[in-house]
Amino acid sequence: MAEPRILDELGVRISEVLKNSPAQDLEKNLRALAVAFFDRFEVVTREDFEVQKRVLERARSQLAELESRLAELERRPNNQPG
Repeated sequence: MAEPRILDELGVRISEVLKNSPAQDLEKNLRALAVAFFDRFEVVTREDFEVQKRVLERARSQLAELESRLAELERRPNNQPG
């Protein structure tokens, strides 16, 4: 049972050391560089992709429904209301 606590303490101490070291600046710079790189190539996040995927699926579903309703209306004689 003592091992998880020791690992937690070690993690906290390492985080504290990194906060006060140049490694923190290096991480920020690398992150900024990666963001700039992906922006240049117009890469989207997985979250944005999934949102757009759901929007497209909904639009496809609505289109299929409208096509079905239109086909039904076209099958009816001109003088019969819905």
